[in-house]
Amino acid sequence: MSRSDYEIQPEELQQKMAGGESFVLLDVRRPDEVGICALPEALNIPVDELQDRIDELDPAAPTVVLCHHGVRSLSATVFLRNLGFTDVRSLAGGIDLWSRAVDPSVPRY
Repeated sequence: MSRSDYEIQPEELQQKMAGGESFVLLDVRRPDEVGICALPEALNIPVDELQDRIDELDPAAPTVVLCHHGVRSLSATVFLRNLGFTDVRSLAGGIDLWSRAVDPSVPRY
C-alpha cells in the first residue's frame, strides 16, 4: 500500500467533478474553517465528530475526504478504510493545494 493509494491529486478531483462522477465529498474541517471557504456540495463532518456520525456515510459510496492541508483527511481516510469503506481517498494537500493548483478564487488561510 502506497500513499498514492490513499490520496487523490487536486487535478484528478477537478476532473471527477467536471465529469459529473457520483461521489461523496467529505470535508472534515471545523465549521469555522468551512466558513472561510468550502467546495460545492461537500458534506461537513469535523474529524472529531466522524466516529459519532459515521451512519451519515455510505461505506459503498466513492468518497473523497478533504481538510486544510491533507493531514486530517488522510487520517480520516485510514479510519474509514479500517471500518470497511473501500473507495475512499484523501485530497492531497487539502483545500490549500486546491486553491493553489486548481481554483485561486478559493480563499487561503
